[in-house]
Amino acid sequence: MKRLLTAAVCVPLALLALFRLPAAGFFVVVAFFITWAAWEFVRLVRPVAPDAPLGALVPLAPLAAWGLAAALDAGPAWPAGPVLLAAALLLAVGCAMLVLFARTPVEQALPALAVLCFGIPYFALPIASLYALARFDPWWVFLLFAIVWLGDSAAFYIGTAWGRHRLAPVVSPKKSWEGAIAGFVTSVAATAVWSLWYLGAVRGELLLVGAATAFASQTGDLVESLLKRGARVKDSGGIFPGHGGVFDRLDALLFAAPVLLAGLLWLGVPARP
Repeated sequence: MKRLLTAAVCVPLALLALFRLPAAGFFVVVAFFITWAAWEFVRLVRPVAPDAPLGALVPLAPLAAWGLAAALDAGPAWPAGPVLLAAALLLAVGCAMLVLFARTPVEQALPALAVLCFGIPYFALPIASLYALARFDPWWVFLLFAIVWLGDSAAFYIGTAWGRHRLAPVVSPKKSWEGAIAGFVTSVAATAVWSLWYLGAVRGELLLVGAATAFASQTGDLVESLLKRGARVKDSGGIFPGHGGVFDRLDALLFAAPVLLAGLLWLGVPARP
């Protein structure tokens, strides 16, 4: 029940932000929550390098995302201003990493560097991707939400009711093949319904993109489960009753958003002027 009540509150708020805010405002909202997820991520992985400044990831991820978003905004013409801004911001991220690690113990430097090299794109790419999707058309973000949320719900409820074969018992003992297949099929079906409703026809190439996004969504869920298993915690936080923390809610989106954006770029979907 808590899970349903939380979804009943969060889903309308997410859609309100998507359709009522300008793309820049939506970027701020997305950056806020994904940065929150990055903070929860830092808490999970801190034991690998307890004396290293892993918290630097929290400001560096949205900073890198800002640079990536500026580059995406440049479009095919690649005007010099946004590209130079993106290059300057990414260079700043690299310099900041060198400065921050100057005082890190030698034995912790390599795992800490691995955390940041994984963590910065892990959180920066989804922020920039969601912004780019909103710039294309907010309805593409709506499709992303449908693929991720409907697939996740189907996987949870079907897996709970009929799951018998464990998907990845070491990583997430409760996940089942039955739930994963149900979630995947639901996500692809959601893509087909959206395509028929919004584009007027079920496009096969879009179904392929939807399938890839659905696979990425479930992969993102498993990656976060692996991180939590390593940290020996059930949830990344407790802000959402029945759902856990912000990272728990966004884990699938972190992988799915860049994949959907890449798929749309492959299809040649134009951005709005």
